[in-house]
Amino acid sequence: MHAQNFERVDAAIQLYPEKFENAEEFSRLIGRDFETDADKVRAMYSWMVRNIAYDPDEYKKFNYNFKSYRERNEKEEATRKKIIARTLQVGVAVCEGYAMVFERLCELQGIPNYLVRGDTKASFNDIGRPFKNNHMWNVATIDGQPYLFDVTWGAGKYNGKFIRDISYFWFQTPPELFFNSHYPAQYEDAFLSEAVSRAEFANRPLIICDSIISENIESPSTGIISDEANSGVIEFRIQIKSPNTITYSFGGEKKKISEIGVEGGSVVFEVPLELGAEWLLISFDEQPALGYVIE
Repeated sequence: MHAQNFERVDAAIQLYPEKFENAEEFSRLIGRDFETDADKVRAMYSWMVRNIAYDPDEYKKFNYNFKSYRERNEKEEATRKKIIARTLQVGVAVCEGYAMVFERLCELQGIPNYLVRGDTKASFNDIGRPFKNNHMWNVATIDGQPYLFDVTWGAGKYNGKFIRDISYFWFQTPPELFFNSHYPAQYEDAFLSEAVSRAEFANRPLIICDSIISENIESPSTGIISDEANSGVIEFRIQIKSPNTITYSFGGEKKKISEIGVEGGSVVFEVPLELGAEWLLISFDEQPALGYVIE
C-alpha cells in the first residue's frame, strides 16, 4: 500500500478550499474527485496535514460536566460535532480534532474505521513513566486490510508553537514502526502478533529513526541506563546496516565514535559514560536515532 502512487491525489487536494463549513461539504468533493477508498483516505489525510494546525489551547474549548451516563453520551456526541466543525472552520485542533474529522470523513465515504486512544513516546521524559491515555489516532480498513494513521503527527511538531512539517510516514504506517512510539489502550489495536506490556513499552529506548524497530536493539535493550552498573562504558549492539558515522551527546557537544565494529550482522560500539549526565542521544549519519535516560 505504501508503494502506491498518490501524486494525483496530493495535487488535486491543493486546489481545495483551506476551510470547510462541515465534513459533509468536504466529503462531497472527495466523492466527486476520487473513486477508490485508498485515494479517498489519502485525500483526507493530505488535506488535513496541510490545513490544520495543532493548538493546545483547543483542549480548553470543550470542557463539560454531566450528571448521568445518558447525559454524558449526549454531551459527548454534541461535543464531537462541535470539535469537527471547529477544526474544519477554523483550521486548528488537538489530536481529538484531527482524529474525529478523519473518522467522520471515513464514515461519510462508507470506509470502516474507528478511533484509538493510547499513549505515545516522543521525548526523554516519556522513558519509564506510567501509561497515560494522552493521544488519539485512527484505524481505517481499506480493501479488507486495517491500516494505522496519525494525522496529528503527520501535520508537524509542537514546541511552544506549531511547526508545520508534513510527513506521510504516519499514513498507513507499518504496525511494527508505529509501535515504536504508540501504545494503544486496547492492545489488539497495535496489530502485532507478540504481546508487549505497558511497562516493557515504557522502559524501551526512545526510537527516533524511522527504520529501526525495538527488536533490532540487542544492547542496551532498556531505555534506562544505570550509571553504576556499566563500569563507565555503555556497550551497544544494534542490528542495522553499518552507518558511516555514529555520534553521541549527553546534552552538549556531539562526539564521534572512532571504532565501529560489525559482528554477526550487528553494529557494535561503545560510549563512555559522562559523570552527571541525565540522558544520552545516539545519532547515525548525523540523524538522531536512539534516546536513553541515565540514572
